[in-house]
Amino acid sequence: MKLKLSCPCNFGLESVLAGETRRMGAEDVTVFDGRVEFTGDWEMAARANLWLRTAERVQILLGSFRAVTFTQLFDQVERLPLEEFIGKKDAFPVKGWSLNSQLHSVPDCQSIIKKAAVKRLSRVYGVNWFEETGPVHQLQFSILKDQVTVLLDLSGAGLHKRGYRRISNLAPIKETLAAGILDLARIYPDTRLYDPFCGSGTILIEGAYKARNIAPGLYRRFAAEKWECIPAQVWRSERERAMSMVRKDVTFRGFGSDISPDAVALTMDNAKKAGVSRLIETKVADARGFCPPGEKSIVVCNPPYGERMLTQEETEALVRDLGRAFRPSETTGYFIISGLENFESCFGRPADKRRKLYNGMVKCQLYMYFPQK
Repeated sequence: MKLKLSCPCNFGLESVLAGETRRMGAEDVTVFDGRVEFTGDWEMAARANLWLRTAERVQILLGSFRAVTFTQLFDQVERLPLEEFIGKKDAFPVKGWSLNSQLHSVPDCQSIIKKAAVKRLSRVYGVNWFEETGPVHQLQFSILKDQVTVLLDLSGAGLHKRGYRRISNLAPIKETLAAGILDLARIYPDTRLYDPFCGSGTILIEGAYKARNIAPGLYRRFAAEKWECIPAQVWRSERERAMSMVRKDVTFRGFGSDISPDAVALTMDNAKKAGVSRLIETKVADARGFCPPGEKSIVVCNPPYGERMLTQEETEALVRDLGRAFRPSETTGYFIISGLENFESCFGRPADKRRKLYNGMVKCQLYMYFPQK
């Protein structure tokens, strides 16, 4: 079966995600703001869930159409081939959002879409009532400027939930965002990666995963694994394929430090859960005392910023200190994400390259300082 797949992502990471999908073998890759669409079969759908590092989830795009009345919404949803995916006993809850549209009541839209789905499936299966005791097939909708998009979620829990970070510190960076930054920084099997604000260890763990070519979804499960419409062999073969592609002999090393002993301990605890603790070393240290290591390496970090962590004055003072500690180097590059608008002036030098990103709801920039030749 040929599927139209859609993967939302952090704003600013669309091109990174598009590159991932192309390397995975996806066809007809198209980039939109906040998402990437492509086509593939069930094998590609399973592969996308297992392998995409920067996608938030994998969805089947069921249909897209314009609707300004509830009648139009009902009629268009009723035309969608839901029975190709949803069985007689399956659960099919509905959720979504609406923005700048005439159909602005989300609860009403949920109700209409549910009724249309029930009518379609009732006609196909010849029943008037659905017990919905089977696997969950989450229907999702978005309505933007009267354009309705209806999707079917394959992932279940968001793809950022790799399974290794059961506990986190205050304001952790999301796994998918960390993976996107590391893609831009370029991680190889022999990379030396430093994070002087290691927190719960996300950057270091994602770096180790990338260096070893470990599929980020390898150790978790997905909602669609329970669906009858997907042969179980698809998931088995894709997991076996992913296991066979793990690099065993790599010289990658991740070096984490944090001013908090609890954060350092948490980093190692999460690294053990992720199965990469042998590749990571940690110590308690103040980032203000960081020195370029004198070997080919990269520093990737998410220093504190924003009202939850530090005041404006405290953030500016920290960035000034980092500017002095993160000295220009012939061997070391720096990749720093920050929501501080005057970061470069406080840091003391302009970045070689910048990229707009969002850390949660906080508008940020990734400031990239390359090794000085």
